[in-house]
Amino acid sequence: MFIALGTTLKLAGSRQAFRALDLDAVVALARAGRAAGATRLGVVSAMGADSRSPVFYNRVKGEMEAAVGALGFETLVIARPSLLAGDRASLSQPARPAERWAQRVLAFFHPLVPAHYRPVQADAVAGALVNRLQTAGPGRHVVLSDNLRLYSENL
Repeated sequence: MFIALGTTLKLAGSRQAFRALDLDAVVALARAGRAAGATRLGVVSAMGADSRSPVFYNRVKGEMEAAVGALGFETLVIARPSLLAGDRASLSQPARPAERWAQRVLAFFHPLVPAHYRPVQADAVAGALVNRLQTAGPGRHVVLSDNLRLYSENL
C-alpha cells in the first residue's frame, strides 16, 4: 500500500484542517489498508518529521509516522523528502511562489547545498517508495531526500 496524501497549512486553511488531512486521513487510509490485509506500507512524510517538534507541520508529520507505525505493518517505508519539485500546474494545484523562490535559490547554490536539503522531484519520491518497499525487509525504514534519488535511480 502507498499513501502520498498531504496539503499545506495555507491550502488547508487552519491547523485543524491540516491535521485532519495530514494525520487523520492518512492514518485512516493506513488502518483500512491494514484491515484489508496489507502488510507493507510506503508513506510520504516530510523532512524534519518529529512528534516532539515545536514546529506544527513537523510535529503533525511525526505524529502521523508514529500512528501508522503502530498499526502492525510488517514493513513500513517512510519517505522524508525535502522540498518537493515538480509540475504542480499539471495537477491543477495552485502556484506556490515561496517554493518556486526557494527552488531558484537552491538551484543557484546547488553545489554548496548538502544533498539532503536539495529539492527532490516528486517522481523520484514515488519511484523510491516503490523500489524500497519491494526490497526492504521487515521493520521501519526511513528514506531521506538524498537517498530518495538513489533508490529511484535503481528502478
